[in-house]
Amino acid sequence: MPGKVRTFAELVKFEHTIFALPFAYLGTFLASRGWPSPRVLLWVTVAMVGARTAAMALNRLIDARIDALNPRTAGRHLPSGKLRPGEVLALAVGSLAVLGVAAWQLNPLALKLFPLAVLTLVVYSYTKRFTWLCHLVLGIADGWAPFGGWVAVTGSTHPVAYLLWAIVALWVGAFDILYATQDLEFDRRHGIHSIPARFGLAPALRIARAAHRVVVGLVLWAGYLAGLVGPDPAAWGLKGWLYMAGWAVMAALLHYEHSIISPTDLSRLDAAFFNVNGYISVSYFVFTAAAVVAA
Repeated sequence: MPGKVRTFAELVKFEHTIFALPFAYLGTFLASRGWPSPRVLLWVTVAMVGARTAAMALNRLIDARIDALNPRTAGRHLPSGKLRPGEVLALAVGSLAVLGVAAWQLNPLALKLFPLAVLTLVVYSYTKRFTWLCHLVLGIADGWAPFGGWVAVTGSTHPVAYLLWAIVALWVGAFDILYATQDLEFDRRHGIHSIPARFGLAPALRIARAAHRVVVGLVLWAGYLAGLVGPDPAAWGLKGWLYMAGWAVMAALLHYEHSIISPTDLSRLDAAFFNVNGYISVSYFVFTAAAVVAA
């Protein structure tokens, strides 16, 4: 049994929950204007684990045939036979049930949004079959994290919540473009849609860089709408400087992410994708949460 659990954790890359979980917490801190209640944090955590596990399991299940054809992914659990489709489907359904219970425990709006969130998670895995905008759809699916965190606290929506959604959608979409560069030739041969396959390697890297520059601007805007920073730095106080420190760290990490990859050298792609993006999500959350608490 422990071996099977470990295999399922490997399937969904459980450790990569760190990409989205800090943003869910970010939404709860900004909505609470301080520390969220332990109950909200508990159910937001449960919801995020359920959502991400379901999303990854569904993606692996829906893409099993494509993964089997791609030398890079042929060793994954379904193509290699380490897990059976029925087992992965059961994991996905069980995880969606966990997400539904968490939404029910939070508030009526969270429960009403549950079917829409599920639809987004399912649809994403099919988009690469017909549109190169699949990266943005993935970002929109991940954008439920901060938006849902806000809804979990307030039971309502707010411009800041939508802005956080946009930040995550562009951030995730852009680094998914970077990740897709390694499958450019395979995607072209097999009719898989992606920005690298549609526009080429160098243009794809420029599009991802431009999207991340927009993210840097949106993070400033979010701080302004949340009342953490304003046009006069003298009036910021500790909260403003903490938020701006988080903004500076995020901007620097995004710059570094793009500096270590180029059209002629993708050897450090894994470091850019896995390590740097984990640092970005954690650092932005930590500095923003500290700013909110300091306010």
